[in-house]
Amino acid sequence: MSERADCALRAAEAGGAVALESFRGDITVETKSGKTDVVTQADRDAQRRVRATIREAYPDDPVVGEEDGEVSAVPDEGPAWIIDPIDGTNNYVRGVPVWTTSVAATVDGEAVAGASICPALGDTFLLENETARFNGEVFSVSDRTDPETFAVVPTMWWGFDRREEYAGICRGVVERFGDLRRYGSAQYALALCATGAVDGVVTNVRAAPWDSVVGAGLVEAAGGTVTDVDGDPWRHDSTGLVASNGEAHGAVLEAARAAER
Repeated sequence: MSERADCALRAAEAGGAVALESFRGDITVETKSGKTDVVTQADRDAQRRVRATIREAYPDDPVVGEEDGEVSAVPDEGPAWIIDPIDGTNNYVRGVPVWTTSVAATVDGEAVAGASICPALGDTFLLENETARFNGEVFSVSDRTDPETFAVVPTMWWGFDRREEYAGICRGVVERFGDLRRYGSAQYALALCATGAVDGVVTNVRAAPWDSVVGAGLVEAAGGTVTDVDGDPWRHDSTGLVASNGEAHGAVLEAARAAER
């Protein structure tokens, strides 16, 4: 295992262990930018543990984090780390076990390694050397080609002033594909797309890098396609994120664009 992949895995495991200690316990929930944008002390404690683990190996690398990150954006030059101590905090505070602790290592703005740990489920997704692993085994996206057999996930959050877009994208999915899924964690949804459990993940809003970089890297490493809403290669600062197994990516793009109609 590469040094950065090993560090990402150890950091995610360490932070995930901290978060798991408080899961389904007596926790205080705070709000940030809105009623549904929540944070807990577990988020902060887990992020501190993740950062400390990274610092032991890479003391000079900048860290981009959802909770109190050292820098606010992923640098386009040099190494950096992107961390989300609990992706799926709304699930976490409700006692739903679908949440991840995610750590990505980037160089020049591109993911070179990463890990998404699902502590409450016991699952590990690892990105290393353009290879995707699920619980230690190499995996790939689904080979489904018929959109009517696809399960597609609208992901991220639409504010209350953008609910028409949310409705539009859900309508775009159910009109084109066999079924719609929604998990409450973008990193988990993308990881499932990489394993072939679902066939597409879609949003028209900008995905924060801590919510997306590991998962997008997993999909690409597993043989899938990841673009922005215009069909151009996805970056951490792109508008929208459209991931699929690559077999009917155009249809998934159409679902994303349905948000604007």
